[in-house]
Amino acid sequence: MVKIGLEVKAILENVDEVKTCGDDFRWFMKLKCTSCGEVSDLWQYVCLAEKVETKGGRGSASMVQKCKMCKRENNIDILKEKIKSYMADDAERFVCLVAFECRGVEPVDFDIRNGWNISCESNKRFEDVDLSEKEWYDYNDESDQSVSLTEIEHRFVKLKK
Repeated sequence: MVKIGLEVKAILENVDEVKTCGDDFRWFMKLKCTSCGEVSDLWQYVCLAEKVETKGGRGSASMVQKCKMCKRENNIDILKEKIKSYMADDAERFVCLVAFECRGVEPVDFDIRNGWNISCESNKRFEDVDLSEKEWYDYNDESDQSVSLTEIEHRFVKLKK
């Protein structure tokens, strides 16, 4: 079992917090089987609100899948206590937004997509924001300021315990 964190970095303009929309947020990733090295062609998602039983009744995971090449059953689970918001103080540095417990599979790419909630000054909130273009621009009419999230980057890191 390996714990892998998804770290994100971005430039924020007049944005206080970026966070997921809740337990039903979908983390879209491409996954690699650690047994044979096969990487999925399609984007697959894991979601905290969805649980699947693992083989042999040894618990559950956010996603259980069988490798197309080697037929090994692999699973990945979201560690709820490791889900974090990206704050204004975090701007322009990598921060771990979520961690996954991986058995037989590891994420190799992330597609940021939609489902993000963005909070700004004067308690203005933008909900279900789509970040698939790796940038977002809008206008906060309550504080009379432009708001943006740009130069979004990500990376996966192996975590120590």
